[in-house]
Amino acid sequence: MIRSALMNVMTAAALKAGRGLKRDFGEVENLQVSVKGPGDFVSAADRKAEKILFEELTKARPGYGFVLEEGGAVEGADKSHTWFIDPLDGTTNFLHGLPIFAISIGLAREGQIVAGLVYNPANDDMFIAEKGQGAYYNNRRLRVAARRDMADALIGCGIPHIGKAKEHPRFKAEFASVMARAGNIRRLGAAALDLCFVASGSYDGFWERNLQAWDIAAGIVIIKEAGGFVTDADGGQDMLAKGSICAGNDVMHRNLLDLIKAA
Repeated sequence: MIRSALMNVMTAAALKAGRGLKRDFGEVENLQVSVKGPGDFVSAADRKAEKILFEELTKARPGYGFVLEEGGAVEGADKSHTWFIDPLDGTTNFLHGLPIFAISIGLAREGQIVAGLVYNPANDDMFIAEKGQGAYYNNRRLRVAARRDMADALIGCGIPHIGKAKEHPRFKAEFASVMARAGNIRRLGAAALDLCFVASGSYDGFWERNLQAWDIAAGIVIIKEAGGFVTDADGGQDMLAKGSICAGNDVMHRNLLDLIKAA
């Protein structure tokens, strides 16, 4: 387990915000929900969790900047550090009573992600990583899967919802390409957790486009510290700016990229 001061701060903030999400999840039918767009919702629980995370992290690390899902960019006096916060990744799952959602916290130093935490309050699963310190799941060290044959692989993906109809043709082509070679494919609806499942070896690979930096910042360092490979969906290193991702072990990552490009 990582017991650094930084990870203690991140863990404490996530647990505090998670208590509210866990409570609200049990009352999901009573939540006040506003619609941001087709198939994309934001709840009162989402905003409340973000407020807690912002306040707790600001108190512990004053001056750090933020990139928040709901609150946008907040510039800090310390220009070298930025938090990337998703208070509720998998909002649609949350609102439909599916216990597959998470708080995601990533920290960038000088533009490089150096620490990440993904916490699912529904079952208390916590994934953490700090650069050079390894990646862990509930005190167990993580390693990506060792499978090399795509025919045996379980691959995760993200599917563009109704509000992203322009992306449907490209996704269908990529899905068909991967489906023809992979053993099986899953879509869970929470990218932060999907990336952790690559790190833990549950998934052999994962790809998705049209993501935001707060969706993937934590997962990037967790996968890398678990021995995995991560790029954007075109094979570059600009994941946060491009908003796409492809991950796996060395072989699966390369094969998955090839299949996506072939589409």
